[in-house]
Amino acid sequence: MSENHLALTDGGLFSTLQDAGRFGYQRFGISNSGAMDSVSMRLANALVRNPGDAAVVEMTLSGITFTVAAPNCRIALAGAAMPVAINGRPAQPHQAHDLARGDTVTVGRAASGMRGYLAVAGGFDVAPVLGSVSTHTRSRIGGLDGGPLGAGTILPLKGAPSGPPLRLDASRLPAADTRLRVVLGPQADAFTAKGIETFLTSTYRLSNRADRMGCQLEGPEVEHASGFNIVSDGIANGSIQIPGHGRPIILLADRQTTGGYPKIATVIGPDLRLLAQARPGDEIRFEAVDLAEAVRIAQAAAASLKEIIAGMEPVVFGAAALTSDRLLGLNLISGVTCAAQDPFSETGRT
Repeated sequence: MSENHLALTDGGLFSTLQDAGRFGYQRFGISNSGAMDSVSMRLANALVRNPGDAAVVEMTLSGITFTVAAPNCRIALAGAAMPVAINGRPAQPHQAHDLARGDTVTVGRAASGMRGYLAVAGGFDVAPVLGSVSTHTRSRIGGLDGGPLGAGTILPLKGAPSGPPLRLDASRLPAADTRLRVVLGPQADAFTAKGIETFLTSTYRLSNRADRMGCQLEGPEVEHASGFNIVSDGIANGSIQIPGHGRPIILLADRQTTGGYPKIATVIGPDLRLLAQARPGDEIRFEAVDLAEAVRIAQAAAASLKEIIAGMEPVVFGAAALTSDRLLGLNLISGVTCAAQDPFSETGRT
C-alpha cells in the first residue's frame, strides 16, 4: 500500500480514473477513453497547478467519499455542481482546498450536470497502460485494475501541493447549451433531404440509454435513402449513427472503434462537454456548421479556456474570506493566558 494515498469509503455511482485518453491504438480495436468533459478535467487540474491532462477522478451523478492518508493534500472539483464537505462542513466551490492527514471529504449528488472531476495536486501514482491512465471498464484497461472505484479503493498519490491554492471566477465558466453543433457526414448521402431536415430541425431528448460509450436520443425518425448498413469504418468521438430504427445514437469516449451504420454527422469537439453533462430527459438540438467554422469554434474555445485558467487567483484567507462557515471550521483558540498570579484571586493581579 502506498504511504500517501486517499482511502475511499464510497465510490459513488460510477467513478473512474481518466486523463486525456490513449491515442494511436484505435486501429487495433482499443478505444480512446479519457475524460468525457475535457474542459472540466483541465479546470480541476489547473486549480491544483497540475498539467491539464493529468489523471482525475471522473464521478457520475454522485461523488466519492475518502479520507486523506498523507501529510498534506490539495484537491479541486470542477464540472457538475456536486457539493463538497470537508470533515462534515460545506466547502466553497470553484476553488482548491488544502487537506491534512485524517481529513474526510464527501462529494455529494450533483444538483445539476452529470459528471464531476476531482483533481489532486501532484496527481495519482498509477502506471499508464498504452500511454494513458484512463479506465475503459468494458475491456478492463487502465485505471486501477481496469474497473470503477469503490469502497475500499486506495488511490496512491504522488507529488505535493505547490504555491497557494487557486480559485476561479464561476461567472467565466463556459455556458451550458442544448444546441450541439455538427459537421455533416461522412455518410450524409445515405439519408434523404427530408431525413437531414428532420435531423437538423427536430428537438430530441436524451434517453436512459446513455453512458460513456454513447447515448441514444428519443425523437423523430431520420429517413435513410436506401438501407441502413455500410461497410464498417472508423468511428470518431461524437460520431452520430442512425441505425434502422431511425433515431440518432451519439458515440462517445468509450465507443467501439468501428461501426456499420451510416453516420449522418459528427459533434464538434468543443460541444462534447455538453453531452458529458446532459441528463436523461434533457433536450438536444443540432446545428450544422462547415469544417472551417468548426475549426474556428475550436480555436476560440481553446483560447477562452486559456484565459479562464490564466485568470485564476490565489484563494483569499483574509477578512474578506471570514465567513461563518469558515470561522466555525477553524481552531481560533490555541491557549489561554492570565495576568493574575492566582487566576482565581481577585487581588492577585500583577
